[in-house]
Amino acid sequence: MSRPNALGEYLRARRELTDPADVGLPVVGVRRTPGLRREEVATLAGVSADYYLRLEQGRDRNPSPQVLEALARVFRLDPAATQHLLSLSTARPATPPRRPRREAVPAGIRQLLDAINLPAFVESRMFEVLAANPLATAVSPNIRPGVNRLRAILLDPAERELYPDWDQAVRGLIAGFRTSVGSDVDDPRIVQLVGELSLASDTFRRLWARHDVSALAGGTMRLRHPQVGMLELRREKLPITDSGGQILAIYHAEPGSESARALDSLRPPTATEMHGRSTADDGTA
Repeated sequence: MSRPNALGEYLRARRELTDPADVGLPVVGVRRTPGLRREEVATLAGVSADYYLRLEQGRDRNPSPQVLEALARVFRLDPAATQHLLSLSTARPATPPRRPRREAVPAGIRQLLDAINLPAFVESRMFEVLAANPLATAVSPNIRPGVNRLRAILLDPAERELYPDWDQAVRGLIAGFRTSVGSDVDDPRIVQLVGELSLASDTFRRLWARHDVSALAGGTMRLRHPQVGMLELRREKLPITDSGGQILAIYHAEPGSESARALDSLRPPTATEMHGRSTADDGTA
């Protein structure tokens, strides 16, 4: 069985997505293939065409950081994409396939999910929800343990309806997934998920082939909630130390805004509040 060629695949994808005009090359006539030619990349990066060909074909898998940084400049990569490119050349010893194990969310983080008065959940590096508080599930029924958020946004029509900016959300989520799994694309669980989504979703197949990456950071988002209408939220993503790549995600709105009031209306009543309502209903003090 041939070894995965993650570095070569990434270089080829970025080469085909780079417009010659963006790097100062004149475009004369009709090109048979999109993007840059291999010899053009090699010239711009200051390496030989044969050496660059070996990189794409996987015959040289560990170039120097200087070469990769030169290629990053040719492809106009941002810092997150440059770091991803550098990580693909790191030689890793071959390891036998690992048996999947159930991921455990730290007890302190579970306690935090119960205590925080905001939608919050924990996801694995494969974007599977491992734990969530009730308010997060009230925002989206797919934010619950056992659901893969990438699968949900691509394949569940109800989840898609939540996102007025669905195309942008999907593009960002797939780029974040690529960053999260890094060079571990030969992990059997990742291979299975990528294969499933490639067969089921033309959108995933097209965007996955671009090899886009994005930093696992917070940002803004809009959700069209069926009960409370439009929600404009901030999303924070906080790495959980010593967890194997788990992320704590928290949604919050600007204090005093319509979105903040809408979030509050989605908050399930606490046990104390339920008890207070019960005693009021039966007339006891």
